[in-house]
Amino acid sequence: MQPFQRRSFLSHVAAASAIPFIPAFLKPESDFSWIENYKNTSALASSSASALVEDEKFWYQVKNMYSSSPAILNLNNGGVSPQPIIVQEAFERYNRLCNEAPSYYMWRILDQGREPLRQRLATLAGTSAEELAVVRNASEALETAIFGLRLQKGDQVVLSKLDYPNMMNAWKQRELREGIVLKWVELELPKMTNDEIVKAFSDQITDDVKVVHITHMINWDGHILPAKKIADIAHAHGAQVVVDGAHSFGHIQYKIPDLGADYFGTSLHKWMCAPFGSGLLYVKKENIAKLYPLLAPAEPESADIRKFESLGTRSFAIEEAIGQAIDFYYSIGGDLKQQRLQYLKEYWTSAVKDHPKIQVKTDTHPSRSCALCVVNVEGKKVSELTEILQSTYKIHVTGIDYYNVQGIRVTPHVYTVKADLDRFISALTSIANT
Repeated sequence: MQPFQRRSFLSHVAAASAIPFIPAFLKPESDFSWIENYKNTSALASSSASALVEDEKFWYQVKNMYSSSPAILNLNNGGVSPQPIIVQEAFERYNRLCNEAPSYYMWRILDQGREPLRQRLATLAGTSAEELAVVRNASEALETAIFGLRLQKGDQVVLSKLDYPNMMNAWKQRELREGIVLKWVELELPKMTNDEIVKAFSDQITDDVKVVHITHMINWDGHILPAKKIADIAHAHGAQVVVDGAHSFGHIQYKIPDLGADYFGTSLHKWMCAPFGSGLLYVKKENIAKLYPLLAPAEPESADIRKFESLGTRSFAIEEAIGQAIDFYYSIGGDLKQQRLQYLKEYWTSAVKDHPKIQVKTDTHPSRSCALCVVNVEGKKVSELTEILQSTYKIHVTGIDYYNVQGIRVTPHVYTVKADLDRFISALTSIANT
């Protein structure tokens, strides 16, 4: 196969957002034949399906689709993911168009793209389009559910101390203002088995509980919780379920209904690599009318999912460029993406786990974690380890020193290649040996 060039790839991956009214110059053609051609080369066609996962030549091409820094090795992709160049260019293109005549292009042209986008997101998420709202991030999505649920003084809510801070704070605010009762689940990860995790939630779920809040993938250490099993117990007691999918959507393979969620929120600017400030809210159809929106529309008790999109003026460029992020996601494929991320995690953790001073603090089994993983070095404070990696080795990670999780969170992405992780392995080992 002849090597394909970056510009050629960009022209192939640059797919339209299915917006029927946008001028032709804004709608590059969709053609993902490059990936199928690559998969079907003679060298790969005769090998196992795992060959592409380990094919560094292929992943270097993917790396070139991002504008990653040549100076800083970014291993903190969990907080927010970079956008592939095709998404950056789509955003810039739409933004320039909006600035030509904002009220015309925003509300008469780009606004027409929301319904096709909603349908594409529904296909990706495995839901009805009438159950999905496009919002700005996971916090907005989940706080719409948290603050919109009709709870009374004394109603009980089950949640974990390993939930995301914004979500815990939202529930605490309802506790302070309205007198709901919060019941906290204690999780010791990675020590607990799935059965023990389910039991820890089950022990708190009684018939007085109205809501169970579940974080599908723990942001602190990347642990995947058995959300569906917990949700089934909650539903058996008449409780509703809010699922935080901020770190799992577009990261690991599932459909939203697989989790048993009544309400679900995620940030598309994480693992979907959509523009910064884009998110998704799912509300099960029968719950829409009784959930109050975070920002009030004309009819707050409407059964129309669109009532949750009454945000006032927003960036239409951000919203419509989500379409290019979906195209890019499909061009790699969700299964291949997850397998590659699992492979990268296994690659670096296997290289350091037997060092006497290095402790991998996340369960690395594929059913329990994917790309997010926490590691620590004996004798080093988290802040010290983070600073050494940044200042000496120019490796960017995030330090976690919260509750019962201490270490640095290492999060590669699809544009991370083995040579990047070799650099990290060498740095971590050198630090441990000092």
